[in-house]
Amino acid sequence: MQMQRCLRKIAWIGSTLLLAEPAFATQAHSAPEGLYAHQLAHIFFIVSMGVLIYWLRERQLVRSVGWRYIQYAALFFILWNVDAFLVHLLEEQLAVVEIQRISLWHIHLTVASRSKPLVWLYYAAKLDHLLCVPALLFLYFGLRRLLKETETTSSGAVSVRMSSSAAPGAMLWTAPSMPTLSWATTSSWTAAAAFWAT
Repeated sequence: MQMQRCLRKIAWIGSTLLLAEPAFATQAHSAPEGLYAHQLAHIFFIVSMGVLIYWLRERQLVRSVGWRYIQYAALFFILWNVDAFLVHLLEEQLAVVEIQRISLWHIHLTVASRSKPLVWLYYAAKLDHLLCVPALLFLYFGLRRLLKETETTSSGAVSVRMSSSAAPGAMLWTAPSMPTLSWATTSSWTAAAAFWAT
């Protein structure tokens, strides 16, 4: 019985890997409407991360290591969005770069103006995972750090604790009486981060 389950899992993983199609880091958008909406989404994301960095610094939340990591994540997300915006611009909107697949591991890049620096810029910009992965790691480590800080806090506006009498994985929230609940307080932000990190 155990052996059959193991063989089924191996067969499923094997078939998934064998039937997988290439997944490219930067996606192409066929219709111009989809591309424009996508480019606007990149701009919106850049502005949103900029506002997040501003408020983290304005409220001096970056004194906490967890929030500092989240600030670094926002910075890398900004760089990643600028990079993805540039790739879409060069490849799809301006159409100055033509990609010709030679084989599975080889492509040929042709630039309309025959500019070698533009080829290298496009090639470097296609390596956008070098910006997105660190952003996700900083976000993960920041949320994990905030969760640990919240769990170790014995007093504060909001505390999160696991209950032995509750169902497995259930969380109990306790909030002592407070004069006002303000999202400007570090403990409230920490509680929100703790909620989303679980």
